[in-house]
Amino acid sequence: MSATIQVLGISGSLRKNSVNAGLLRAAAAVAPQGISVDIFDLSPIPLYNEDLLTAGVPGPVSAFKDAIATADALLIATPEYNYSIPGVLKNAIDWASRPIKGSPLVGKPVALMGAGGMMGTVRAQLALRQVAVYTNMFVLNRPEVLVVRAHEKFDASGNLVDESTRAAVRDLLEALRAWTIRLRGISPAGG
Repeated sequence: MSATIQVLGISGSLRKNSVNAGLLRAAAAVAPQGISVDIFDLSPIPLYNEDLLTAGVPGPVSAFKDAIATADALLIATPEYNYSIPGVLKNAIDWASRPIKGSPLVGKPVALMGAGGMMGTVRAQLALRQVAVYTNMFVLNRPEVLVVRAHEKFDASGNLVDESTRAAVRDLLEALRAWTIRLRGISPAGG
């Protein structure tokens, strides 16, 4: 791993002006030195179907798995749908976890964040932590980024305009960098 931590950003929303996609764009913009955030678009990934897997891994799934494998860490921004994670995000994780042996998710450092209503995606993040247990991803415990009343912190295009939230996202990235370095057992200088 180089001195710069390569973070793959994943949004659980496909909506054009998604506030969770906006959180990822903000993360890329406020990333401190030593962190690079690239955002992956989940929209081309088909619904998981083992028949498709048997016929050969679809191209968008291969691209997703390759992006996970080459990233040092993941940053997932999830909305909350019906007290849980959205289907699009669960679907992408299901694809990336197959086959279980050799999944690029295994041992991957992960930070979670989400923007929503009065509880700011707390239940979705808890559900995602359960998924991470089975897939053996290593989720950072703190800081938590639970953006409550997101409609007040984003503009109409889904861009984060709240400075305290931008600072919280930056803090999360700094903690993710330290977590990734700790898990990999390397020095901060990349040695």
